[in-house]
Amino acid sequence: MEYRRLAEFYEQIEKSTRRTDIINALVKLFKETPKELIDKVVYLSIGKIAPEYTGLDYNFGEKLAIRALARILKIPSTEIEKKVKLLGDLGEAGRKLYEELGYQPQGVLTVEEVYNGLKKIAEAVGVGSQERKIRIFMELLKKATSVEVKYLLRTITERLRLGIGDNTILEALAVAFTGSSLNREVIERAYNLTSDLGYVAKILAEKGLEGVKQVKIEVGRPVRPMLAERMGSPVLILRKLGGRCGAEYKFDGERVQAHRKGDQFWLFSRRLENITHQYPDLIEFLKEAIPHDFIVELEAVVIDPASGELRPFQELMHRKVKYVTRYHLEKYPVAGFLFDIIYLDGEDLTLKPYPERRKILEEVVKRTDRIDLVPRKVVDNPEDLENFFYQAIEEGCEGLVCKSLAPNSIYQAGKRGFLWIKYKRDYKSVLADTLDLVVVGGFLGKGQRSGTFGSLLMACYDPESDTFKTVCKVGTGFTEDDFKKLEEILNPRKLDHRHPRVNSILEADMWFEPYLVLEITGAELTLSPVHTCGWGKVAQNRGLGLRFPRFTGRYRFDKRPEDATTEQEIIEMYRMQRKVRVSS
Repeated sequence: MEYRRLAEFYEQIEKSTRRTDIINALVKLFKETPKELIDKVVYLSIGKIAPEYTGLDYNFGEKLAIRALARILKIPSTEIEKKVKLLGDLGEAGRKLYEELGYQPQGVLTVEEVYNGLKKIAEAVGVGSQERKIRIFMELLKKATSVEVKYLLRTITERLRLGIGDNTILEALAVAFTGSSLNREVIERAYNLTSDLGYVAKILAEKGLEGVKQVKIEVGRPVRPMLAERMGSPVLILRKLGGRCGAEYKFDGERVQAHRKGDQFWLFSRRLENITHQYPDLIEFLKEAIPHDFIVELEAVVIDPASGELRPFQELMHRKVKYVTRYHLEKYPVAGFLFDIIYLDGEDLTLKPYPERRKILEEVVKRTDRIDLVPRKVVDNPEDLENFFYQAIEEGCEGLVCKSLAPNSIYQAGKRGFLWIKYKRDYKSVLADTLDLVVVGGFLGKGQRSGTFGSLLMACYDPESDTFKTVCKVGTGFTEDDFKKLEEILNPRKLDHRHPRVNSILEADMWFEPYLVLEITGAELTLSPVHTCGWGKVAQNRGLGLRFPRFTGRYRFDKRPEDATTEQEIIEMYRMQRKVRVSS
């Protein structure tokens, strides 16, 4: 399969602002793709060569790409840099230069060649790796047409920016290989158990839907985490959970999914990044505490080793380094509090109800001073739930996670639902006053901020439509250092048009690919004629907006954009807010 076909597909959907157009184009592409290449086409279409958890990154910045391009075109790097500055995009600059200089490709580029070349680049490490990476990339550039070079440059610098989300890929796969989007649920479950779109796509293409149904959990492949809804009333929480629930402490730490197979261990973050190297001590604690093959979920928190008291979440961030040393282990000692088990000695436990999973956890874990289970209490009345909530707060926790005890309380990998409900102290005010929102646009600043953004357009996530809907513009709470940091993060994600997955009435001065999640606080949620969150769901021709929004200072790098606060959560918070007002 020629890479030209993939480049033409990119060109087509780059101009699209409608998700349905992207899905239709993907369906057509998948149908044309040879079965043995479908995984590679899926990876390349999301700008990757492997799933996130493998940690395979190109580590090939714009400067290296310019050096490779300069050698191919036999022109100074400065000439390319001027073109990039003029056009604002390396890919477009490469395309223009190929056309202006009349470059003739030396052969025909195939999808397989591109994938294998990019994989070799990602795997190149050690002494001399930078030069090896450049040479490999030059081999691809030699065979590229002007359109192909545009997307090769964007891919290698991780700026493909096509607006293709996981849910969009899943829907297109269902239509392309089964003829109906109704089969997406089966494909999605396989993806949720393996966190690997390419792997699932290949099984679907080669073995059909029945093959996908046979996909099982594997130790070493992260399972996409189950997520919780949020509510702020003990009465409503218990009503939602059938009058009785298992209430567990919600620690302010890092959610970790730990895997063990023999003496091999893998640790994955909430975003499914491999963070094994950050917690060598935690691995030793788990080795002693659970002498089985397992997949468990836990909260890693920094503790005071003398008193056992919890230390702030910010201290855990000191573990986010390439090399964790003895200094980190002694200065920021961690403990792990387990709250779920989803695999044990070859058995998939995700279809067992929560009470059974908790019982298994209690039976297999040998508790130590560094490994324990999260404190839990089964409650059946609001007063007990409220008391346990305040007990959790007193002990340094964020609040509680209230879990269904019903027979259907399975582990819903990758799903957010009311089998788990977060009850946090933030939600005790009239407004649940922190939202995790995604940056989707920006508005030009004034004075010292002239020429760059002065405020950001923030959006929630709607999993039903796989889109991001606006909630507020935020320009307060940022320091000058924040603005510098935001520019570094956002400029590579800048777009010249609204992203196809962003649903916005407001016209921003600049648009960004949905990528960065920030924690935002505010006064209250109100009906809004300009924001699309909850549009038409709480009032005709109105959405929901956040009044007096402010950045809390917390960057949620642990969350993917799809993990942001959902539209439905905000609708529920608005309704809850109104009930509080009526009763007060």
